[in-house]
Amino acid sequence: MVIKNLENKIKLVGIICTAFLIGCILISVSSIWTARTMVTDAQKKVYVLDGNVPILVNRTTMEETLDVEAKSHVEMFHHYFFTLAPDDKYIKHTMEKAMYFIDESGLAQYNTLKERGFYSNILGTSAVFSIFCDSIRFDKPNMEFTYYGRQRIERRSNILMRELVTTGKLMQVPRTENNPHGLLIVNWRTLINKDIEQKTKSNY
Repeated sequence: MVIKNLENKIKLVGIICTAFLIGCILISVSSIWTARTMVTDAQKKVYVLDGNVPILVNRTTMEETLDVEAKSHVEMFHHYFFTLAPDDKYIKHTMEKAMYFIDESGLAQYNTLKERGFYSNILGTSAVFSIFCDSIRFDKPNMEFTYYGRQRIERRSNILMRELVTTGKLMQVPRTENNPHGLLIVNWRTLINKDIEQKTKSNY
């Protein structure tokens, strides 16, 4: 009888120890999971400074912001590529920036224009080129875009407005300091590039 009671007590102690061990494991796992969740949530929140005032903002994934980033990337490339001044150093600087946003199709277009004397003509006539984006259509599933814009060309005697429509595809690449959107324009080509209006300067 004594032995049986002793065996029961040993079993009871074993059950209690096992339950205690399982409880400790559950608490530890729960604590780790809670801590990781808190860290993950904290990493999604970033403080940015507006002047001297910190503002809390939430981080988002590339998929959530792809539409906005794609349009911004396309617009920035066209700004660098088509904003030109009669300054060879400025042209070289903007072209170098533009080439970070596009594959060899952009370089091929630049070389073609250079061989035709396009940039030399800008320097010789003191022409100033500006680009205005009207809209950008982005097909997210196919990563294709169409850019609609107008180019203003101001010369000494007149101002010329041209319609510009280009198209291409986007490819995701690692983000860098020179390519903050992590996108690359590929197979870029011009669909429309024609004169729409020309005005003679009144003081010429």
